[in-house]
Amino acid sequence: MNSYDKAFLVSGRNTLIHKNKKLDLIVVNDDNDPPLIITRHGVKMFQDTVPTNKVEAKERYMEIVDISSTEVFGETKTLLFVQALNNKEYKIDYSKIGTDLFIRIHQDNYI
Repeated sequence: MNSYDKAFLVSGRNTLIHKNKKLDLIVVNDDNDPPLIITRHGVKMFQDTVPTNKVEAKERYMEIVDISSTEVFGETKTLLFVQALNNKEYKIDYSKIGTDLFIRIHQDNYI
């Protein structure tokens, strides 16, 4: 799968860039970490069940992004930056799960 088919880009060592407003991204880091959903409105924790395969994800207009897979970063991340389509960059700190600092706006306008 080339980068034209994906709804995201990888930049640097820990930055995801959401690029397709028709598909939401479901970000999975580790089995113990909660999944996140990246929409055109921002980033939040994903409360539904994660789609089990790519076909189910496409039916729900989603794409699953496994951070630890070799096609993304190749390892689990403690710190992740996400550039969303709402012109904001979010900082996700997996060491602060359950607090207000878990997902927060890092830059209000990154463009």
